[in-house]
Amino acid sequence: MTRTKVLTTKEITQFLSKFTPCDVSDALNKHGVADGGFIPNLQMRSPVIGRASAVGKAYTVLYAPKSDPRPSVAQAYIDSVPEDSVVVIGLPLSCQTTAAPYVTVNNALYGGLMSTRAQYRKANGSVILGRIRDLDEHNNLQYPVWSYGVGTSAPGPLVKVVGVNVPLEVKVCGIEGESTVTINPGDYMVGDKNGVVRVADDETLHSVLEYIPKRVDADSKVSEDIKNGKPAAEAQKYWRSRI
Repeated sequence: MTRTKVLTTKEITQFLSKFTPCDVSDALNKHGVADGGFIPNLQMRSPVIGRASAVGKAYTVLYAPKSDPRPSVAQAYIDSVPEDSVVVIGLPLSCQTTAAPYVTVNNALYGGLMSTRAQYRKANGSVILGRIRDLDEHNNLQYPVWSYGVGTSAPGPLVKVVGVNVPLEVKVCGIEGESTVTINPGDYMVGDKNGVVRVADDETLHSVLEYIPKRVDADSKVSEDIKNGKPAAEAQKYWRSRI
């Protein structure tokens, strides 16, 4: 990465797909993001194939109970999924908990037909902050999906879509108690079997991208030193100080 080149969204997406969410979190930690951008409690339901991570800009969808006063979004969100995006679906804070199953809506918010359409639209994955269904269909498509849990019923009887490309607030429980994390439309989402990380598309992005391969290279050297008998703390201090 160079400071002079302005990277396109596709170039950034392709670059990040070479690295794991753990690599990205290390870079975000270095840039003052204490949680490394991690979105907790998500489980991979179908794997990433052919690259280190599934990466894309967040295309967000907000569901709410049918009793919510906001009107339902008329157009089906799945038919407007942008190429190279990651579909991110959530619920209002009132429908979230900090203990498993993390949501109070037991109907699945997402299923196999949605992955079929998202894949046709050339999306790179889907992150569901709730339940999904049709596990075999996602896996047969080889389309990456993460969720809190699984279910059987479709969402329609309980919830409706009230927002597309809107911020999603996520309730989390950390060392200082309950807080919220916001996923904004256009944030980069990076996911693999370790979990999902959010990277803001802001003024620090280029510096984060520059740091990632340097840190990966340094940690490779740390690993070699440890294998050769050097104490871990000594090897880490030596190589990471040279980034």
